[in-house]
Amino acid sequence: MRDRTGSNDYVIRVLDDPSAVDAARWNALVAAQAEPTPFMRHEYLDALHASGSAVADTGWLPQFLVVERGEDLRAACPLYLKEHSYGEYVFDWAWADAYRRHGLRYYPKLLSAVPFTPVPGPRLLARDGASRELLLQAMAQIARDADLSSAHVLFLDDADRDAAERAGWMLRSTVQFHWRQREPQPYADFADFLASLQREKRKKIQQERRRVVEAGITFTALRGEEIASADWDFFYRCYTLTYRAHHSTPYLTRDFFRRMASTMAPHWLLFVAWRGGRRVAASLIAIDAEHGAAFGRYWGAVEPIPLLHFEACYYQPLAWCIAQGFRRFEGGAQGEHKMARGLLPVQTWSAHWLAHPQFAQAVADFLAREGAGVESYLDELNERRPFKA
Repeated sequence: MRDRTGSNDYVIRVLDDPSAVDAARWNALVAAQAEPTPFMRHEYLDALHASGSAVADTGWLPQFLVVERGEDLRAACPLYLKEHSYGEYVFDWAWADAYRRHGLRYYPKLLSAVPFTPVPGPRLLARDGASRELLLQAMAQIARDADLSSAHVLFLDDADRDAAERAGWMLRSTVQFHWRQREPQPYADFADFLASLQREKRKKIQQERRRVVEAGITFTALRGEEIASADWDFFYRCYTLTYRAHHSTPYLTRDFFRRMASTMAPHWLLFVAWRGGRRVAASLIAIDAEHGAAFGRYWGAVEPIPLLHFEACYYQPLAWCIAQGFRRFEGGAQGEHKMARGLLPVQTWSAHWLAHPQFAQAVADFLAREGAGVESYLDELNERRPFKA
């Protein structure tokens, strides 16, 4: 832990363990944001650390930043020293390679993000704009003091983006695909949602769902404390199999999900696929009932079954969201195929500060070109919206 005394009697502290932050004060700060998500709750971030998922040994050294004024927690953000760019979903490998080719060190870098969780939302938790900007100033100063290459804030919300732009940070955008409930007349059920799609999109979804039914698949949905330890065990087996299929290693440990079951059970929904009395797949969804939002997170199957992924990860969650009156379902990072299933393109943002003036200019030039490409891509996608005119 390090203390930094700022102006106006603010005290800025850097903490190397999330548990050093008072959970109630942190969560109160989360709740004060415009569109909070469960992934910024203290329980979630602490579980990532305590379970060994996001720790120094895996390349994530916590440096949580808190701004206090007396007993009042004015601002805070999850902050890490990163030794690589895995688990971020905003790709800067080319920047790191350019540094290396010029004999410069890119890692470690300073990163404000929720590890392994590309869900847009508040990252700079703050009571007011001045406190939010103070977090950005502190991050840049920490990077300077430690002679780091850069500082980054990923998947930030509108308030964070505006603050970063005012502070002179470079902005970068990418595209995700989210579903939103129809307004002002909400979908009555999944059939009503399908009826709003263009004929060829509707027929394709109906055919995909029919093939899953013909394969003998049924589903159960378990919410919160209904998810027993054996269900979590089965889900984790499926989760690891997904990584194995891609010749990769899971980011999250079984202990992380054990902690989620203990401390954040109301925020989880598990779809289990069955065939012949045997579980064959699982899809885990994070939910925020207060804000009517759901987030597709992890899935896996113990055997390959055609089209089961679409049913478990999109159609079952969408039907559930409509039935439960939820307003939003986020399908995760990337995946243009989601658009044909009623999830529409959404622009997401990150902010970047680079210490080296020449590299900062080169990255700014790159981001200007990349940003124009993203805008064109969004225009193209919006011309291909899957809904009826």
